[in-house]
Amino acid sequence: MLINVISNCPDNYFTTNKRFYYLAYHSVIFLDYYLSIPPKNFSPVLTFTIKDKEERPPESIGDMIPDKIYSRQELIDYLKESRLKCKKIIDGLTDIEKFDIRFTEGNQEDDMDYSIFEILLYNLRHTQHHVGQLNLIIRQDLNKHMEWAFRVDELI
Repeated sequence: MLINVISNCPDNYFTTNKRFYYLAYHSVIFLDYYLSIPPKNFSPVLTFTIKDKEERPPESIGDMIPDKIYSRQELIDYLKESRLKCKKIIDGLTDIEKFDIRFTEGNQEDDMDYSIFEILLYNLRHTQHHVGQLNLIIRQDLNKHMEWAFRVDELI
């Protein structure tokens, strides 16, 4: 659904609506981040800089600001890589010892510490939440309806 909404967004809208762009970028980055186990190994394909609130564009989502405006195709290619990464994680869960793997950010009170299943579900919820927002923006601004992706292409 994330690939669907990004790929079906009109070119001129993708490059001019910064709220849509930053939300799409945030969704793509965090999809990969939550698949990086342990998260200290996270190395994004589309880089960003962490910025203080005063330095962030008003349309941005959070403190991870892209180092440049990436093309729609760059976001889609990154999503395809993340889908393969996710498939590899899920396929690897056949080994019983993998059930003990945890996604642990650190040891601060608010840091994430989830089992492998919890982080996969968290990632799914987070992504679908933002896909809903992206679809709403497109619907409200352009009166364009995105079709439901009830089936995805086979992963190679």
